[in-house]
Amino acid sequence: MGKRLRKFGKILLWILAVIAVVLAISSVLHATLFKQRRNAISPYGNMVPVFDGQMHITDLGEGEHTVVLLPGMGVALPSADFGPLQRALAEDYKTVVVEYFGVGFSTTTERERTSDHYVEEIREALRVAGYEPPYVLIPHSISSVYSEHYASLYPNEVEAIISLDGTSTAYYAETPAFVAALLPIAKVQEFLGLTSLLGPLVTNKSDAMELGYTEKEVDDMLTFAGFSMNDTLLEQLAYSTEFIRDTMSLSYPKEVPFFKVIAKDTYEKPNPQIPLSPKEYQEQHLERIGEQAQFEVLEGNHFIYQTNADAIAAIVEKVLEDL
Repeated sequence: MGKRLRKFGKILLWILAVIAVVLAISSVLHATLFKQRRNAISPYGNMVPVFDGQMHITDLGEGEHTVVLLPGMGVALPSADFGPLQRALAEDYKTVVVEYFGVGFSTTTERERTSDHYVEEIREALRVAGYEPPYVLIPHSISSVYSEHYASLYPNEVEAIISLDGTSTAYYAETPAFVAALLPIAKVQEFLGLTSLLGPLVTNKSDAMELGYTEKEVDDMLTFAGFSMNDTLLEQLAYSTEFIRDTMSLSYPKEVPFFKVIAKDTYEKPNPQIPLSPKEYQEQHLERIGEQAQFEVLEGNHFIYQTNADAIAAIVEKVLEDL
């Protein structure tokens, strides 16, 4: 028994040593090669001064309507991630992608992460960049909350909201304290270079390009994914439910059209974190918006815009025709 234990102990030490070497190599690559790749990528659009930092804005196309794409939480490089959808929409509209503080090419900020501040930052970034309201807001996920907040405060500046699998503002639950405590671990993972090392290994570039992404967009998204964790983003992740609570206190304006594109996965698969059926979750959200709320379920997962660019462009066209 003693020999077996000693043999097991040696094997365990060898395994730990191999892991330590791999982590050491990946952290060195992260700080050198991967960082050089990140720094070599230039902004796709313009950096505009907003409060205490700079936000990255890209635009494409011309048209009567200004369509603003707003990213979901944790998307490392929205200006690339929205690429196929932005190009589809740019055939008919001036299409703008806004990268929040702490996301993509935008700098971080010392401003507290609240729904009010996100609205102010979106408005200021668009104003400084030279775009005039009203805007057609097309938010993904948590940005749907900010967009509802925006419309509630400034209804004359929002022509319509077309939500892409947006977070409901009819359901609120406080974020467990342990979640916020665990988030800094993501910074350790990033420091060790694990995302930079593993990302390219688990990504099928050909599949992404078949969806309309360019090779550069795929490469840039993979590179940025390894450098996405910062205090601004972690604060957004930690207080996401508070954004919902803040917006729930406001009434959605009846004069602003609202169309929700719902991913089939979201509509059918239960979320263990939410004590409602998927359909109840969506129905309560639409009921909160009011009688003008419409919706359509599209095949796909939460990142519905990545696989349904043409279908979403057709929905946008229909909504704006109805205006």
